Amino acid sequence: MSDRHFDELATRFAEKIYGGAKGAIRLAVLQADLSEVLPQRRLRVLDIGAGLGHMSLWLARQGHEVTLAEPAEPMLEGARAQFADSGQNATFIQAPWQEIESQVEGRFDLVICHAVLEWLAEPKAILPVLHRLVAEDGWLSLAFYNRDALIYRNLLKGHFKKLRSQSYAGERQSLTPQQPLDPRELAAQLAPHWQVESTSGVRVFHDYMPADFQARTEPADLIEMELAYRRHPSFAGLGRYLHWLCRPR
Repeated sequence: MSDRHFDELATRFAEKIYGGAKGAIRLAVLQADLSEVLPQRRLRVLDIGAGLGHMSLWLARQGHEVTLAEPAEPMLEGARAQFADSGQNATFIQAPWQEIESQVEGRFDLVICHAVLEWLAEPKAILPVLHRLVAEDGWLSLAFYNRDALIYRNLLKGHFKKLRSQSYAGERQSLTPQQPLDPRELAAQLAPHWQVESTSGVRVFHDYMPADFQARTEPADLIEMELAYRRHPSFAGLGRYLHWLCRPR
């Protein structure tokens, strides 16, 4: 198994991940979480696996110094276009995570690593790199595809054969990640070097709603309720993604 990039699926990825209510909820939760903790000063930010640059653009508009690293050229070009259209400046690096350290200088106040680990052949291999890139008093914003949510979704659908085989990876042309992460395993891997300061579920109920309910619910109401329940002790762990804000030990 190798790391998965999105050169050939950039347009489809953009539509599925960033388009519609799913993408709006995702951005709303991530931005709400970061808004609670980031200091009120200009930050040096690195966005690893930046995709089309939605999170980086949001931060650049607040005056932060942003570097985007993305291995897929079509995705990075899409990010460049978004920044150009918005009149914002950034540094753009076309590189996989293994090459980023050689192309940047120093450490960052905030490192973003969203929807990256689940596409890697060895997700835990990136963790030491992330630790070296984050300043001693900085933050790591880590969002990952939650295996618990995938299991629950398959339980609801009655896909028991798939669950018995523990075959969770998506097909090659699927946007279901190849390595959905077990939150407990990841927490154990982080524990020696990171303190997880806050956790939120991303889409804790939306993806479980019947399609007709989704269609007739106002997007603003969905976002309001997702934000309200993103940290509820019974629902947060059902988020399709989990967002953890971490500080180096």
